[in-house]
Formats: sequence, C-alpha cells, structure tokens
Amino acid sequence: MTSPAQPPQPADSATRAVLEQLRTLTHPGLVVDSPPGAGKTTLVTHAAGVLTQPGAPCVVIAQTNSQVDDLVRRLVHLHPHLSIARLTATEYTVPDGLLTLPRVHVSTRVQDLEAAHIIVGTAMKWATVTDRRWPWAIIDEAYQMRSGTLLRTAAIFDQTLFVGDPGQLAPFSEIDTSRWMGLPHDPVNSAAAVVLDKNRDLPVHSLPVSWRLPPSAVPLISNAFYPITPFHAGTREADRALTFAASGMRTRLDATIEHAARTGWALLELPARFTHRIDPEAFHTILGLAERLLTRRATITCELHPQLRDLLPDDIAIGTAHSSQAQRLRSMLAQHYPRLHGVTVDTANRLQGRQFSVTLVLHPLSGRLDASAFHLEAGRLCALTSRHRHACIVVARAGIADLLDTHPCDEPVYLGVPSKNPDGWEANHAVLEHLTHHTIQA
Repeated sequence: MTSPAQPPQPADSATRAVLEQLRTLTHPGLVVDSPPGAGKTTLVTHAAGVLTQPGAPCVVIAQTNSQVDDLVRRLVHLHPHLSIARLTATEYTVPDGLLTLPRVHVSTRVQDLEAAHIIVGTAMKWATVTDRRWPWAIIDEAYQMRSGTLLRTAAIFDQTLFVGDPGQLAPFSEIDTSRWMGLPHDPVNSAAAVVLDKNRDLPVHSLPVSWRLPPSAVPLISNAFYPITPFHAGTREADRALTFAASGMRTRLDATIEHAARTGWALLELPARFTHRIDPEAFHTILGLAERLLTRRATITCELHPQLRDLLPDDIAIGTAHSSQAQRLRSMLAQHYPRLHGVTVDTANRLQGRQFSVTLVLHPLSGRLDASAFHLEAGRLCALTSRHRHACIVVARAGIADLLDTHPCDEPVYLGVPSKNPDGWEANHAVLEHLTHHTIQA
C-alpha cells in the first residue's frame, strides 16, 4: 500500500504563505520548489480550492495519468463541497474506482466539464485545448514538464502556479536533442526552469520540510541533491519503526533487512562482475529481500498510524534505472515469487511522486563497464533513494567507487546551458560514501 497522504491541513508556515500570496498575486505566475515528501500534492489540492472561482474552474495539470487519477481522489476527499472533473484522452481507460466517486465527472471534451469547480488532466491532453481560456492553472511536477508542452498550453491561462521538485528527473527524450542544446527554443528544457529564466521577478517559494523521508534519510538526500534549497525532516526518529515478528536465519538477506530496520539504510554488495543491464543474480537478490520482509512478518508504525500493522506487498517498491530491468523483475516475480504479488516494480521515472514504506533499489551503476551521463544523472538516483518512509535498501555490485573514479563526467559543454546542480558524479559519490557505513557484503 502506498503510504497514506499527509495530514489534510497545510503543514507549515511556508505552505500558508503560498496560499495567502495566491489570493492577491499580480505576477503571471508563482513557483514553489518542493523536496521529496514536503507536501507538494497537499499544496496543489489546497490551492485548487483557493483558486476556483464562480463560473471559472481552476485547471490542474499533471504529467501522467496516474498522477491525475491520484489528484482527483485527493481533491474529492479534501473538497467534499466541490465538483471535480477528469479530462481524459480518448484511448485512456479511467479506473473504475474513480468513476464511482461522488461529484466526479469524466469526459474527453472540456466543454462537457466547464460546470465543475476543478478540472484535472494531463499536460498532453490540455495541449489539445485551444479555444478556451481560464484565470488559473496549477501545474504539478512542473520540473518534469517539457517547455515545449508548456508553450502549447500557456496561452489558455491568465496565471499559473508551478509546483515541482527541482531535484528529481528532468524531462528527457529518446531522440538526440543536442541540436537544440543551449537554444531558447529547446523543447526538452524543464518548463519551470524556462519560466524562471524568462521571468526573473517571478515569486519563488520553497517548502523546507519533508514529511515523507525519515530523519535517517534527510541529511544525505538534502546535502547530495538539494545543496541550494536544503530541507529538514518533519518527524522524529521515535515516530517510526520497522520491526519483525519472526526471527531470522542469520543469512545475508536477514542481516540486510535488519540493518535497514535499525538505521534506515542498507547496501547489500554483491561480488564485482560486469553484467550490463540484466543481472539475474542481483534480480533474485532484490526479490529475495522483498520476500524476506514479508516472510518475517515485518511490521511498521508511524506518526500517522501509531498502531502496529503488518507490512504489506503494496508497501514495498523496487526501483531500477532501465525499463528492461523492471520488465525482467516483474516477469521473475510473477513466475517465482507469488508471495510478492502487489509489490511495485518500476523505473525511477515512473516512481517519481510516489512513496512507500520500504524501497529496494538496484543501483544504476551496478555491474557496468562505463558510467554514462544517463547513469550519472543525479535526478535518477535522487528519485530512487527518496521514495521511502521507513527504509531504503540498495543492491549493487562491488566496484562502483572505482568506476566513478575512472569515468568522470565527460558530457560536452553547451553555450547557454547552465551547469547542473547538483553534479551527478558528486552526488553518486556522496550517496556511495554514506552507504559504506551500511554495507553488508554477500
């Protein structure tokens, strides 16, 4: 089960300051930077209620259908007096559970939904709307949105609230985009980054508290991935616990999950070997860790649910760098690990914005001969290591430190393109140095 949403009231003074400024904002927009689990979705759902006007619904834009569906559910729960509309593409099948929610209207045509108070849809769907205009739009995950998509939607809104996580993965393309690098019309630029670059006087807020990450995780994630906008944990160490109802068998798998339960981190290091993307031994290891968590009847408590409860399969996520790795893991899970049915297995890109009690991560550099820009991307490692509320366990082949030292980033430098901050090479070293204190060798 994905961990529960944060408390429904605005979490701190930073959130309240954003909501208050929205009511009197004269600028064309406002940007809110949010670290992992800082209440970004809570802010979006509260702001939607603030910005809706009689006869003028507030538009909410997300980047994926799953994000849109989740926002609709949260809006229904938070605003029982408002009607919520779900703008959908013709080929997308809306989950049955969404269709049965009260006051939810679904259509592929925006003209059918204009009586609603809030209309939610993906950025690509909103890009097809050209004949209407609204006073306000909220763009969720604005750092994941391509500037080219923003260009197609910006003209239909008077003012826009941009909410996103600057440390997560930036927009990417499967085709070569080097011809546009450094040009003002580069369509793969982040929408939020372009807006800030072209509107230097735009108000910018930061949410300084992570309610997802435990105190054991915040110092590393903040220092490695958010050097300019540091944040702190909203909970105490005593607020959460991961324990086991059944004894272990003194195996490496047991030692790893026990260490993670005590400290919040663990690295299970396999012998050095070049495997490229598909590493069956590493895959079985990571699935074995998930199985041991359930076999030993792991139990969890937290500030939202202080009563002890069992860790369930959908409280666990397995994250990878490549979709081929995720596909192989899903296949192995279905064939050999029936007890893990319900465990989420996906790439860093698709895990962004989600949270779980325990995450198991296949290190992007595990078993590789090289360290390409893709595998050194700071946002990818950040997304993988910042999904958890209780513990994060990394599985990797030995030798990553040597790989980093022999493959410093050699990306070409483009005029007009600001240097990445944080640098992916430095961020990888920082994470690896931290994990050396939590390493179990297989």
